[in-house]
This record gives sequence, structure tokens and C-alpha cells, in this order.
Amino acid sequence: MSILGTVRDVLKASTESANRGDVTGETSKGAYWCDDCSERIRDVDVAGEEAPNCPSCGDEMRFERSQTSTGCAC
Repeated sequence: MSILGTVRDVLKASTESANRGDVTGETSKGAYWCDDCSERIRDVDVAGEEAPNCPSCGDEMRFERSQTSTGCAC
């Protein structure tokens, strides 16, 4: 198999399914991010409705929705 064929197959496999499954059984709508520390916390792992503070720096994290229609976070 050629290198181009291998790359094509890998890219095709990585975009075939928008539903990647959910290990915890809870549907996530996104995650909280700390841009300074690059920390990420899934929304289903946060108690309450308010944004959590970053565990590394203590600043409030921002919420970013996940793209569920295509599976792409572009």
C-alpha cells in the first residue's frame, strides 16, 4: 500500500463517525477551558451550574460547546 493510500485511509477512518460514544453514560455539551494553563474539565464532571476555577491557576474557566453534528471541533 502506498503512503498516500495509508494517509487517506487514516483520515477517512477518523471522520467516519460523529458519535464517538460516551464512556460515562452522561451526554456532554462541552467543556470548561483555562486558556492560560490549557486545562480542560468536561461539563459533566463539574458540580453545579457555575464555571469552575482552574485547578492550576485559580482563574475562572470558560465554557466551550462541543460540535456534535459533525464530530469536528473546527
